[in-house]
Amino acid sequence: MHANAFQLVEEFKQLLQQENIAPEQCHIGVAPVAIALGSIQTQFKDATRPIHTVAQDVSRVAGTGAYTGEVSAELLKDSGIEFVLIGHSERRELFGDSVEILKVKLHNALNAGLTVIYCVGESLEQREQGAAEQVVLQQICDIAAVVQADQWQKIVFAYEPIWAIGTGKTASPADAQAMHAKIREGLKQITSYGEHAAILYGGSVKAENAVELAACPDINGALVGGASLNAESFYQIAKAFAQSK
Repeated sequence: MHANAFQLVEEFKQLLQQENIAPEQCHIGVAPVAIALGSIQTQFKDATRPIHTVAQDVSRVAGTGAYTGEVSAELLKDSGIEFVLIGHSERRELFGDSVEILKVKLHNALNAGLTVIYCVGESLEQREQGAAEQVVLQQICDIAAVVQADQWQKIVFAYEPIWAIGTGKTASPADAQAMHAKIREGLKQITSYGEHAAILYGGSVKAENAVELAACPDINGALVGGASLNAESFYQIAKAFAQSK
């Protein structure tokens, strides 16, 4: 709830005051529900370092027309929101965000000047069938047609094995690194930015495994779920990546 979010932000700001994490070491962002975007953004303005506010989703409708209930990419940009999640597994599974819908959302977000955190990942069934790499690489290829050459640098990729989200299961650092390396290999075949693309890992990341994950060469950061609801845990994860990169 709003009060809990306010308290969480204040606790995180206090941790940064005690021992700051330099912006050049690690980008930090939070992705609250849409109704809290503005207030959370304002609350972070007096933090000791920049904290980005990230929208969890964006409308497939562009512009500022009479689209009741929709929040377009242009509206996010106008509100000072610079980052947006697209393709999260919950959006794909629970709300029917198909490839075509995701392509439209991505196109709109990039054209509005937003930086996109684009989520990819396989189900447990797909992994057990040996199709994990094929599924994830296809998810990246799916969007290539709507991304202009100079827009790839505005996309951060997040690998989230669906079977490891909220389950307590985590891909081993070796498994996660192997997939991240495949993603980078695939991106390098599509764009010259592939070698330098940021690829986040999201799948039950917590303070206890962050150091090991951060040590992997192709894991550039974390898309943190449940552990981000505890300020100390979220801070320790950010610190782990800041110290290893």
